[in-house]
Amino acid sequence: MFNFLYKSIIHGTSCTIRGRAPQNLYTLETHVALLVRCISISSTSNSNQHSFTLSYLIKSCGFSLEAAVSASKYVNFENPDKAYVVVSFFKKNGFSQYQISKIITGLPPVLVSDPHKTLLPKLLFFQSKGFTSSDIATVLCRQPQILKRSLKNHIIPSFDFLTNWLGTVQSSSIAIKRCPAILITKLDTCVVHNVNLLRENGVPESNIRALLKQNPRVIVSYRLKEILEKVKEIGFNPLKFRFVHAVYAMVGVNKSKWERKVKAYKRWGLSEEEILSAFRTSPHCLLASEDKIMRIMDFLVNKMGLEASLIVKRPELVSNSLEKRLIPRASVIEVLLSKGLVVKKNIYFPTMFQSSEKSFLQKFVTPYREEVSDLLKLYKEKLDLSKMTTKQNILLFLPSAKNMSMLLVESNPDATDFSIPYPTYLHLAKDVDVFIRQDRMRKLER
Repeated sequence: MFNFLYKSIIHGTSCTIRGRAPQNLYTLETHVALLVRCISISSTSNSNQHSFTLSYLIKSCGFSLEAAVSASKYVNFENPDKAYVVVSFFKKNGFSQYQISKIITGLPPVLVSDPHKTLLPKLLFFQSKGFTSSDIATVLCRQPQILKRSLKNHIIPSFDFLTNWLGTVQSSSIAIKRCPAILITKLDTCVVHNVNLLRENGVPESNIRALLKQNPRVIVSYRLKEILEKVKEIGFNPLKFRFVHAVYAMVGVNKSKWERKVKAYKRWGLSEEEILSAFRTSPHCLLASEDKIMRIMDFLVNKMGLEASLIVKRPELVSNSLEKRLIPRASVIEVLLSKGLVVKKNIYFPTMFQSSEKSFLQKFVTPYREEVSDLLKLYKEKLDLSKMTTKQNILLFLPSAKNMSMLLVESNPDATDFSIPYPTYLHLAKDVDVFIRQDRMRKLER
């Protein structure tokens, strides 16, 4: 079945999906099946050249279907020699298959470039500035467009410009690692304009330099003027360093995102003033996604018994990882409470959750080794489980073509054909991700 599906995707054949839907409408399988049945898939013809390109990218380069489709929109070839040389070049320079795929997805023409003429000089330049092979691969994976820029006319002048502002080559390298997009921006106009805006709003020079080094994304934001006005309106003092923290937090939050995050907090009975007060205390509390806000609040309020009003007085709690910190620590406290080794009223949960790893172990694990010999083991097991859960979630939220076909087979046992043309697959994968998130929000609201 899957071999047939694979060939159908690669060669562009199509079908109309048939089959019965299960009765439970709130399952991932049913959602996928319903989506597919709503789409009448007409056959499309691809040239031999396009088919060869797709086939080569998937079979020879190990690309995902999505990456291959994206690249093939811009690059077609009958002879794989150039592409093979480029892929081999990246591999020899320490790039993983995933990173190579991301680079080619973001900049398909790189597949037909001359690596020794256009790519190698740029890699050597970064190495001369202290970037490791891993650093270079990460930077280019996050921002492939850097490879499109001229080394002599753009990359080197941009790096020199940053060094003049920040004082050292090392500081410039750190800024680029944190925000690779800074190297595809016209720094001489964008940075100067935004730095002047910060100065005009009373931000000290030392804080501006710290912002450029630690959070360079702010300095290249086209929304900076709007953000500065909003942050001052909320009540931040431009002379304080927390002001630049708030500016950084707001860069990734447009008006609609802000309203959705505020709404997520309001679902727990919090007023707008309480939410703004939390933001003034810890700007990072609004960097969390709506999904994370809901999950953290659900855990702290419904599982730990904390008042929502207390949580917003310690808003840094929302920045913690539920799986890596809150649940493992809560599990230890639950065991200690069940054995009468600690008294709940003597534990201030916000401080317990926020304490360092060393402090937590010294206070809640080490003193009870004799009474509960496997307490440390339990704690470590919870931490290990969180790592496994994270990997499983990644697989769940990014279904592959193979996983999608399996879901369709399970949902439609009577269907005879399950081929999915690649544009349809990409649409379904995106829609499934949205469905999962909406379903999780529905469960939390119940």
